[in-house]
Amino acid sequence: MKESHVEVEGVVQTVLPGTMFRVELANKHQVLATISGKMRKRFVRLTAGDRVKMEMSPYDLDKARIVWRIQ
Repeated sequence: MKESHVEVEGVVQTVLPGTMFRVELANKHQVLATISGKMRKRFVRLTAGDRVKMEMSPYDLDKARIVWRIQ
């Protein structure tokens, strides 16, 4: 059985080197996020202030994977 991911939305605060981003959630919690493989393949650009949808593991709530940029 595959583990379920927690889907959350946030706002990109800081762009870090190596396709890493500091993202702030609605409850003011900050996580370290990276972009998913599909976004990397399609050359999706993210900048500070972009709203994104992320997947987080229920075991580590400090890291996330960005799966979608919300317009």
